[in-house]
Amino acid sequence: MRRMIICPLLVSILSCSKAQVVPDNVKPIAENKKRNINIDANKTYQKIEHFGASDAWSCQFVGNWPDASRNGIADLLFSQDTSSNGQPRGIGLSLWRFNIGAGSAAKGDNSGINDEWRRAESFLNDDGTYQWDRQAGQIWFLNAAKQRKVDQFLAFTNSPPIQFTVNKKAFATAGKSNLSADNFDAFSSFLTTVIKGVKDKTGITFNYISPVNEPQWEWSDGGQEGTPFKNDEIAGITRSLSASLLKENLSTKINIAEAGQLEFLYSANNNVAKGNQIVDFFNQTSPNYVGNLPNVEKAISGHSYFTSSPFIQARDKRKLLSDRVAEIPSLKYWMSEYCILGDNAGEMNGNKKDLGIDPALYIARTIHNDLVSGNATAWHWWIAISPYDYKDGLVYIDKAKSGGSFSASKMLWSFGNFSRFIRPNAERIAADIENDDTQNLLLVSSYKDLANKQLITVIINADINPVDVTLSVKNVKVSTVKAYITSKDADLKPQVATKINQVITIPARAITTLVSTFD
Repeated sequence: MRRMIICPLLVSILSCSKAQVVPDNVKPIAENKKRNINIDANKTYQKIEHFGASDAWSCQFVGNWPDASRNGIADLLFSQDTSSNGQPRGIGLSLWRFNIGAGSAAKGDNSGINDEWRRAESFLNDDGTYQWDRQAGQIWFLNAAKQRKVDQFLAFTNSPPIQFTVNKKAFATAGKSNLSADNFDAFSSFLTTVIKGVKDKTGITFNYISPVNEPQWEWSDGGQEGTPFKNDEIAGITRSLSASLLKENLSTKINIAEAGQLEFLYSANNNVAKGNQIVDFFNQTSPNYVGNLPNVEKAISGHSYFTSSPFIQARDKRKLLSDRVAEIPSLKYWMSEYCILGDNAGEMNGNKKDLGIDPALYIARTIHNDLVSGNATAWHWWIAISPYDYKDGLVYIDKAKSGGSFSASKMLWSFGNFSRFIRPNAERIAADIENDDTQNLLLVSSYKDLANKQLITVIINADINPVDVTLSVKNVKVSTVKAYITSKDADLKPQVATKINQVITIPARAITTLVSTFD
């Protein structure tokens, strides 16, 4: 969990004791009115690279739970299998994020991080040697993901190892960077050694390494591992890490810069030294330009916190972001972290976990905005497994280190309406509601998967009424469509396939994925 996260969005549909209602300024979608969805397979946008989630912080313990429990959780997150009735066993994440710890766990209470579950082990010993049996629970989940056909992996850090930090802790002092420039090379060597060590232990070479996280925040309260960085420091770390990876002939790409708020990507956002990161890192005229380094991924990553509400404002910010990204040839945008925490201006309170459909709709609408308005090529959840009483988990667990119960949230299955069916290299295509009068209560996006010869359409109905739709598909021939529904009563529940030209009823307050096969 992030130290200062508020995750907004959604024209909220509120509950009362007798019925579901919508806000006074939003009229429900008219009943018994069919709407046509136009899909054009030749009008293409971004290719989807991956949907992911992070192993922080719980996997360090849950990875050592009894087999039945940890395998059950791994199935929910990674499995692409189905039961005999066609029910997906899991959401089929296509990328897994591995937290390279800074070593606060070894310091215990002296680490300054009060919550044991937010401390992390480190492979590095004080004498400079490495101990590869550490982070064993996380390594278990790394292997479990690979066994379930996840083939993209990203390693990230919140803080450099405590042996290299200025204050010898895994969080900063007074909002100042906790890594001096003369330790950039030592940090890079550490990350390179970890990539090689994990490969030797698991056979997995990380596809990506993310060396900094939310560098705009101060990270000085001891809530978790973390440190701020200015853009010139990030550029220095990136150059050092690039050279270190090349020296060891590693294929791992560097992803930057996990901005704590999307505005930092395309504007100063009241912090010139930490903002305008698209231009600062990927414009050739910038002194912090690193886009020419051969192993820097041509993607700018940011987090959707603080920018996802209200819906129209969230849409407009993402369109602006997309326009700025498009100004740099071949640059992509990754939404690399999100969850629900905070009051969110009264729209949805992140406190208290909720396994129901309300936060699931909230999440689906956020994903839609990032993919459709922001043209994100990747979308990553924050903590996959939560022991906390917040709306931050895909799977919830007892806060117990040796074993306990677990339960799936509707947010898991809502995410699965995207991750399970929109596979890597699927391409977003044009999809719109003809004469749309739904006031953003009905949202549609569509994707063409040439490798699997599938057309995937995700429809989010946040309204209290079901909606009848017809699909008008151009430039790809499909004959049947199969629906998978997430609602208060269903978790990616498969429906009987129907003809593509028939009326399809989209349930109220549900996320529906339509899958069609083409020749």
